[in-house]
Amino acid sequence: MSVKKVRYYLFLKDILTLSLTAFGGPQAFLAMLLERMVKVRGYVTEEELWELNALCNMLPGPSSTQLISAIGFRVGGPNLAYLALIVWIMPATILMTGAAILISFLQENTPGALNFARFIQPMAIGFIIFAAQKTIGKMVQSTEAMVLMLMSAFISFFYSSPYIFPVLLVIGGVSTSIKYKKQPKLEKDAPLKIEWSNFYLWAGVLILAAVLGGITKSNAIVLFENFYRNGSLIFGGGQVLVPYLYTEFVDFKHFLSSEEFLTGYAISQGVPGPTFSIASYVGALSMRDGGTLGFIIGGLVGAGGIFLPGIFLIFFVIRFWDRLKVYRPVRAALEGVNAVSCGMLIAAAYLLFEPLDANGMNIFFILATYSMLQFTKISSPAIIAGGVCLGIIYNLIIA
Repeated sequence: MSVKKVRYYLFLKDILTLSLTAFGGPQAFLAMLLERMVKVRGYVTEEELWELNALCNMLPGPSSTQLISAIGFRVGGPNLAYLALIVWIMPATILMTGAAILISFLQENTPGALNFARFIQPMAIGFIIFAAQKTIGKMVQSTEAMVLMLMSAFISFFYSSPYIFPVLLVIGGVSTSIKYKKQPKLEKDAPLKIEWSNFYLWAGVLILAAVLGGITKSNAIVLFENFYRNGSLIFGGGQVLVPYLYTEFVDFKHFLSSEEFLTGYAISQGVPGPTFSIASYVGALSMRDGGTLGFIIGGLVGAGGIFLPGIFLIFFVIRFWDRLKVYRPVRAALEGVNAVSCGMLIAAAYLLFEPLDANGMNIFFILATYSMLQFTKISSPAIIAGGVCLGIIYNLIIA
């Protein structure tokens, strides 16, 4: 076996280890990448890691998955990057698809089966409020951004249609890009040359999925298009995905109940790997009528649809990013896009709370979850496990 193949094998083995141990959100994930990918293996330099991380955060899609694939692209080209993608997402995809099968089985065979999740449902809102606070603190830095965020929250709450989101993102980006003169000038060391192949691939899959879904009415193809479209619009990480999925699959299409969605979101917080894995849970439950095969197809379709657009886009942009980022309107537009995403996150927290009873117990668990995340070092999986245990004990006491 050549030295290059051994290096590729070790790289995929490291990705698998990360996929099984990466608990704790983006900060913990980046610390693990820095330790294993930079200091131990030397796949990339620390400077390259932070640069790639910044680029992934500026693109729509799952930033942690894009970062894994971008490192794979630097190490061994597109083939290794796609293999890294599969290794990275597969454990979480399997776990969340399995969770969907279990939840559905319990609901069909055990009356009040989701009572074990009675506490983790309000806890899920605590996670979203914590994520919103962290995201807003990082992304909203000006009065203009604050106004955009509040307008986005207002519109997202009162017009809960999945088709309003791309409109808001475009408006946000355009409204701040016109103030590009506030951005510092960067020297253009080379003309901008763009290779369009991966962009055409991204757009071609989007159009083909929409056309085939419209013609065939196949549940799997329509579902893939739904996730692919959402994966093409998400700026700001997994927490921003929540309002998109909730609006489309709970409010708009009624494929899941609010109770099922909240339970799945809470479970996803205790699963290692990418937070976008909740798409597998939503996809699996959306195709539950097809039996076990429907669950599996739905889980795989959800994963493929949500992850692929971000990967196509990172492969498209990474080739010319160094020359693109010097253009001030590009950097200025990101402020508006990020502010709108934060507004959607605020609306999501309220929309998810609305179906719950506004009683003291639910409010207590929302506040307790937020406080544990904010003021303690208790891990997300431990918090979720504690909530499940309390739910089981509560059911045993009242049974």
